[in-house]
Amino acid sequence: MPLNNELVQRYKARFGEAIREAWIDRKQAILVVAPEQLLEIAQFSRDDEKFDMLSDLTAVDWPKREKRFDLVLILYSFAKNERLRLKALLGEGEPVTTVEGVWPTANWLERECYDMFGIVFAGHSNLKRLLLPEEWQGFPLRKDYDILQQDEAWVRENLGIESGQ
Repeated sequence: MPLNNELVQRYKARFGEAIREAWIDRKQAILVVAPEQLLEIAQFSRDDEKFDMLSDLTAVDWPKREKRFDLVLILYSFAKNERLRLKALLGEGEPVTTVEGVWPTANWLERECYDMFGIVFAGHSNLKRLLLPEEWQGFPLRKDYDILQQDEAWVRENLGIESGQ
C-alpha cells in the first residue's frame, strides 16, 4: 500500500525525486531511496528524524533484475519508538557510500554485506572480509553462488584435504 504520511512528506520535501517509493509493511515505513543520496538521507534520518540507531544493514539478491541488489537499512528511533526501513537498489559492481560516519554500527554490518554479497561501500574505513578468509572467491549469499564447489576448492587448496561435504 503506497504511503504518503507526514514522515514521507518530510523526506519528499527535503529530497524530492531521491525518494523513489514509499509504503508501509507491518506498521513499518519503507522508503526506496536513490543510492547516490543514501549518505545524505542517512544523516537527515539521524539528525532531523531522530532515527538514532542502525539496527541492521543487509542486502537481498535479485539476480534476474537489472538493479540486482536491495541494500536494506533498518533504523530505530528511541525517541519515537519507531522503525524505518531504507532501501537502495544497486546494480552489479555499483558502489554506495558508507554510512559508518552516521552510525558506527555500520562498520561491521557493511563489512558483512561486502563479504556475503560483494557490495562495495565507498569510503569505508576498513572494507575487508569479516567472516571468510581474504582469499575466498565469490560471495556466498548471492543466489547464483555454488557453495559446495567453492568450499571444496578452498578446503583442498588451504587445508590440503578433500572436503567432507
